[in-house]
Amino acid sequence: MNNIKSTFSIKDLENLSGIKAHTIRIWEKRYELLEPMRTDTNIRLYDIKNLQKLLNVVLLTNFGYKISKISKLNQADIEKFVLKIQTEKTVNDHVISSLKMAMLNFDQSLFVKTYNDLLSEKEFSAVFFDTFIPLLEEIGVLWTTNTITPAHEHFISHLIKQKILIEIEKYQIQQKAISDETYILYLPFNEIHDLGLLFLHHEIITRGHQSIYLGRSLPIENLIELNNHFNKITYITYLTVEPSEDEIDNYINEFDTTILKGNDNELLILGRKAQAINNENLPNRIKSIANIKDFLVTL
Repeated sequence: MNNIKSTFSIKDLENLSGIKAHTIRIWEKRYELLEPMRTDTNIRLYDIKNLQKLLNVVLLTNFGYKISKISKLNQADIEKFVLKIQTEKTVNDHVISSLKMAMLNFDQSLFVKTYNDLLSEKEFSAVFFDTFIPLLEEIGVLWTTNTITPAHEHFISHLIKQKILIEIEKYQIQQKAISDETYILYLPFNEIHDLGLLFLHHEIITRGHQSIYLGRSLPIENLIELNNHFNKITYITYLTVEPSEDEIDNYINEFDTTILKGNDNELLILGRKAQAINNENLPNRIKSIANIKDFLVTL
């Protein structure tokens, strides 16, 4: 249990719950909602039970319950109210809170149970879009605000990746391409954030297309060999961190002259950095796409 983060600052609670620290202090003082510990210098620290209670309270307030009423309930009653709420948005918020708790505690069993419950009600693609994408977006914020460590992010990302790979394998065994077009998915050199691209690989395969996943950190020149094996290629890359903003144009031009010269292949660019690329300034057969859903409607 030594690797579990057991205490949180009020700023951590703000980042994890979305409720401002000022509001948390008011709830604490006026309604005795939370029971913080105090350091020798009188700094508030909160344990896991306080965090879990706050997440449940936030969920109830979002559903219209008054904080004055909630504050009179014990933890067991609060959890009962949460379970009674059946709207899809609220249930998904509760699921995301559960997955965040699994991450904070490095609790694989809680992650698996939460995931399996989701999968019993939804297709995998819906789980990824409705739950994993919002979760990963929140984790990105938590990481940049130092609420969580890289170990937390790696832990949850690895578990999500495992689930994507399991779903991919189900279809690869029986894959029969519906056309002679090949999608080749890769990440640029030094780019390691591959969950979005891996999920895209899953979606292409499940729609009956041939997809080859090359993974992380691939230099452009390594793709030349692929042109010798396939006649009609759509390359897809995902830009999250690399290349840097001032190198994107050079990267695109190098890809154009090195990989697309003398053939009819094309390159599609997705990811956070793709959103800032103006398609009007791109070479022919290179296009940026805002998000995965926009790409999938074209398949």
